[in-house]
Amino acid sequence: MKARIIKIISNQYTVLTENNERVLCVAMGKIRLQITPVVGDLVEIVRYDDQVGIEKILERKNTLVRPAIANVDQAIIVMSSKDPEFSTTLVDRISFLIQIANIQPILCITKMDLVDDHDELYQIIDDYRKSGYICLLCGRDNVDNELASILCDKITVLTGQSGVGKSTLLNTLDPTFKLRTQETSKALGRGKHTTRHSELHEVAGGWVADTPGFSSLDFTHTTPDELANSLFEFRPYIGKCKFRNCIHVNEPGCVVKEAVENGSLSKIRYDDYLQCLPLMKK
Repeated sequence: MKARIIKIISNQYTVLTENNERVLCVAMGKIRLQITPVVGDLVEIVRYDDQVGIEKILERKNTLVRPAIANVDQAIIVMSSKDPEFSTTLVDRISFLIQIANIQPILCITKMDLVDDHDELYQIIDDYRKSGYICLLCGRDNVDNELASILCDKITVLTGQSGVGKSTLLNTLDPTFKLRTQETSKALGRGKHTTRHSELHEVAGGWVADTPGFSSLDFTHTTPDELANSLFEFRPYIGKCKFRNCIHVNEPGCVVKEAVENGSLSKIRYDDYLQCLPLMKK
């Protein structure tokens, strides 16, 4: 039977079967000798006498390390308008790493009640929307109605700085989310780091990682070619530059640079792209 891992505590795995049944499993020996199972993994399970074992981990479409999760559909980058200040550089660097992992980025801006209608932030939001980004705007006790539909039937991670309101978003959508996570924390014992625990929580008909965020914005494991070929804004221009291995910096006949100059591509995003290139492996 096929199932998805939705919770891991130490060496115990809770899976959700195709029949929507939650089953407690153990990893069979041959699995432990291969890749480590993570939440989000699609697996094949088999019943052995009085226990159920994970016999095979199916091919992953993507994987994140922190949080350890597989088969992610989307990552919501949560940023606040103020306190902390909105940063296009931070948004774009997170977005670039998300896209390298073959995950769709979505931008959610909180604390919009702290800015007026003429704030320059609205021009930045318009720039992201024109570039093809989904942008959700939330204020005090006000969550964009689109968020619930975006979470439905998807596996989502939330990422962003501390204090931007990631947990508040989920608690507003589903008031039981906070209670469930508090109960889990209490059951595991606060301050104990010896127990490996990760979990997908059901929110608005979808699944959200409970340990969201990237621990560091590390570009040292990727190359300029990988980044240039991963960004959805660059994809319409792939193969159209004069040189096949163009990374859109100083090469002649670069259609990406031309698109930036004529306003077809965001100069904000392009400048942030250039800033990331020196951080990568050669």
